[in-house]
Amino acid sequence: MASKRQFAVLGLGRFGISAAQTLEEMGYEVLGVDMDENLVSSLAESLSQVVSFDMRDARAMDQVGIDHFDTVIIASKNLEASLMATMLCKERNVPEILVKAIDDRHADMARRLGATKVVFSERDMARRTVMHLVSDNAVDYIDLAGSLKIINVKTPKVLLGKTLLEANLRGRYNVNVVAIRHGHETMVTPPPTYRFAEGDNIFIIGKESSLAELEKDF
Repeated sequence: MASKRQFAVLGLGRFGISAAQTLEEMGYEVLGVDMDENLVSSLAESLSQVVSFDMRDARAMDQVGIDHFDTVIIASKNLEASLMATMLCKERNVPEILVKAIDDRHADMARRLGATKVVFSERDMARRTVMHLVSDNAVDYIDLAGSLKIINVKTPKVLLGKTLLEANLRGRYNVNVVAIRHGHETMVTPPPTYRFAEGDNIFIIGKESSLAELEKDF
């Protein structure tokens, strides 16, 4: 049986604590790290593994075996600490390095230093909130690289009974349906003959401008 993925969360602000606790609730092994000893002490009962050290300290990183973790989430608000931790994780060949960025400049530097994924928690939450406000069908909204997005929508009435081919979303909006969830079944790259049914969730990928146009028509 494959071993469970191991996560480390560096920086225990609101984002870091929420990420660590959520992962633990899902049954993963998580190490929480923060320089604030009082904060670490207060989290000792809510996180199974939590330690205090400066994430810029290469020796401390080695002592906790950061190179053995599958994913490191760097959630520090300190730009220098975040970038140094990113570099140290990259040097130790951590497979997945997720950085919570303060701004676009931070994101660009983090990617250059080895981040495999960058998130903007406030920006992403704002976009998802707005998408829910303006759309009756939107379920979720995921940022990818550049202007590319994935939107998860409930099947609108205009598509009910139509096949994927008849809907022609690619031709009309320059977007692609990458998956459809029908009941408990999820079809990845569904066939063009699939007929949309009430209750289906559609996962659509495309540029933000194309998805916005599609949403207006939906």
